[in-house]
Amino acid sequence: MKQIRLNAFFQNCSGHQSMGQWRNPADTTTQYKTLKYWTDIAQELERGYFDGIFLADVMGVYDVFGGNADAALRSGTQVPCNDPTLIIPPMAMVTEHLGFGVTCTLSFEPPFPFARRMSTLDHLTNGRVAWNVVTGYLESAARASGLSKMTDHDLRYDIADEYMDVVYKLWEKSWDDDAVQLDKDKGVYTDPAKVRRINHQGDYYTVDAIHLCEPSPQRTPLIFQAGASSRGQAFAAKHAECVFVNAPSKKIIAQTVRKFRDAMVEQGRKPDDVLIFCLLTVIVGRTDEEAQQKYSDYQRYIDREGALTLMSGWTGIDFSGLSPDDTIKHERTDAIHSAIDRFTTADPDKVWTVGEVADFVGVGGASPIIVGSAQTVADALQSWMEETDVDGFNLAYVSVPDSVTNFIDLVVPVLQERGLYKQSYEDGTLRHKLFGAGDRSPTAAAYATVSLDAPGQTRLATVD
Repeated sequence: MKQIRLNAFFQNCSGHQSMGQWRNPADTTTQYKTLKYWTDIAQELERGYFDGIFLADVMGVYDVFGGNADAALRSGTQVPCNDPTLIIPPMAMVTEHLGFGVTCTLSFEPPFPFARRMSTLDHLTNGRVAWNVVTGYLESAARASGLSKMTDHDLRYDIADEYMDVVYKLWEKSWDDDAVQLDKDKGVYTDPAKVRRINHQGDYYTVDAIHLCEPSPQRTPLIFQAGASSRGQAFAAKHAECVFVNAPSKKIIAQTVRKFRDAMVEQGRKPDDVLIFCLLTVIVGRTDEEAQQKYSDYQRYIDREGALTLMSGWTGIDFSGLSPDDTIKHERTDAIHSAIDRFTTADPDKVWTVGEVADFVGVGGASPIIVGSAQTVADALQSWMEETDVDGFNLAYVSVPDSVTNFIDLVVPVLQERGLYKQSYEDGTLRHKLFGAGDRSPTAAAYATVSLDAPGQTRLATVD
């Protein structure tokens, strides 16, 4: 059996997935504003040999519930929320191996400044950064960015394809590996003949510039993607090296994984060219009884309004006027298609009420929950790997630091004893650690093509 890959799922805010837990006396997530909070987490994750910390983000507030942001503000539902990229350098400084996957929404920032930010992070982390590519889903984010409304769901992915084209060119083709000479005798820092101007004229973006950064260790950051709709899966199959999936049951996850691996083949890639991570929440104790008691304690702090505020934002459906006994019905909006699908059409045998969804989302977000002793949790993780064909898990916390420390102290040793989890890190970049070879993205290098205009100048050709 393949070894389990693990990321910790966080956001630069207090109320990420488990709404209301900030009221728990044992929880420290309201300290998210401090550097020590993040450096402590990073060091703890590296102690537990986690592959990375996966940082979620949203550009906007959850204002679908009730038609305003009051419920989100009242419950602390992913607001206030700070920039996820700025906490990466201090975490990198206190670790040597931990990877940093950061969610950045391409819909609200031109590709040129974004490419520089990611190259900078790749330099500062010595090649340990990953980009979770998202197109956004909140109307509030679109309005905040000067748009009248959110772009249609599938069109967002068409635009994203071209965005990837541009950043691939900037990262992979603008600078030769040996462009930076640092020749003190000749006074040449960079050889101009080894730096090329990117001239991109597309349907959605026009760029005429050289990339501002010299080549970073990975050039293109490791690419994550989390699209679960048909269009999202096609995008991921084309670009992703790691995929993040989420559903409330093994049955749905297994279906999603099969569809995605089939989509990989349709794109001319091998099914195992990517690593697939499933969202899970683990509550572990020294015994099954202790773990169940912890779960009961966590449930005391569930903020149902906050949980439904999340669901309303994810689905684009206002749940504020529904009663707990109302059945969840399938509706299609321009928000996250899979968010409503996973509670309706994905599993026709399961009918969810609003109250059930609120309680389910209230601890760990929309992820399945594993509760038990270290042995019970290890058994469950092994079962998920075998029955769904995922490669690992993004573990959502309920309470910090308990969720992280308890898993590392109790579950990690059991997984290691079973040979299911690493006992040391590989050297090299994040891409090398995960795939065992290579620092460069094969997808990016193949996707961005180049043709020569004249001696000393290079123009990037249009990508078919």
